[in-house]
Amino acid sequence: MSGAAACGDAAEAGKDEPGARPAAGPLTETLDADGTTIHVGRELAAGTMHVYEDPRCPVCKEFEDSGGARVLRENTENGFVRTDYTLASFLDDRLGGGGSKRAVNALRAALEEGHFAAYHDVLYAHQPEESVDGFTTERLLALASKVKGLRGPAFDKAVRTMRYADFVAASEAAYERDGIQGTPSFFLDDTLIASGTNDMVTTEAGMTLTLVTRGQEQLKQS
Repeated sequence: MSGAAACGDAAEAGKDEPGARPAAGPLTETLDADGTTIHVGRELAAGTMHVYEDPRCPVCKEFEDSGGARVLRENTENGFVRTDYTLASFLDDRLGGGGSKRAVNALRAALEEGHFAAYHDVLYAHQPEESVDGFTTERLLALASKVKGLRGPAFDKAVRTMRYADFVAASEAAYERDGIQGTPSFFLDDTLIASGTNDMVTTEAGMTLTLVTRGQEQLKQS
C-alpha cells in the first residue's frame, strides 16, 4: 500500500454492503460518555470507524479531500458505519501557536449546535498552511458563517472564550493514552487499519473494500 507519513511521524522523524442501507434519518452527532470523542452517525451502525485528527495536520486534509473520505461520509450518512472523531492538538506544541486548540474548541462548540460534521468539513476545506497559525478566533468565526445555522451568540461566545478548553485537553490526553503515533489514524471496530495517507482509506476503491470486507466478516460471524 502506498501512503505518506502521518502528522507526528514527520515531526518526530452489518450485514449490508456499503451504500446498501437506506437512509436512517438526520445524521446524529453526540459526545461520547467519556467526554473525549465525537460520534457522527447511527449509534447502532454495522461498524465504527474511529478517526484521530489534528486540525492543523496537512495529511489529515489530504484524507478529507480524498475519495476515501467521500465514501466514508456517504456510508456514515446511510447508516452503514458510524464515524468517531478524537481531535488532537499536539501540533500547537510542536509548531507554536494555538490554532489546533482553538479549532478543536470551535468544533466542540459546533457539536452543541448540531453542526459538527458540516463545520469539520469546512475547516479542512479551508485549512491554513501547517506552519502558519491560521486558525485564529476571527477566522474560525468567519468559516462558521459558511455553515447555515451555526453562528449565534452561544457559539460565538464559546469560540471567543475557549469555553471547551477542558474538552480540548481531554481529547489530546485520549490521543496520547491510546498510543496513536500520528494523524490521521484509523481504527475500524477497534483495530488499527491505517495511518497517514494509505490507499486503504484514501481511495474510493480502498475505503469501499475496507468497509465491504468488514460487512462480509460480520456475515460470517452471524
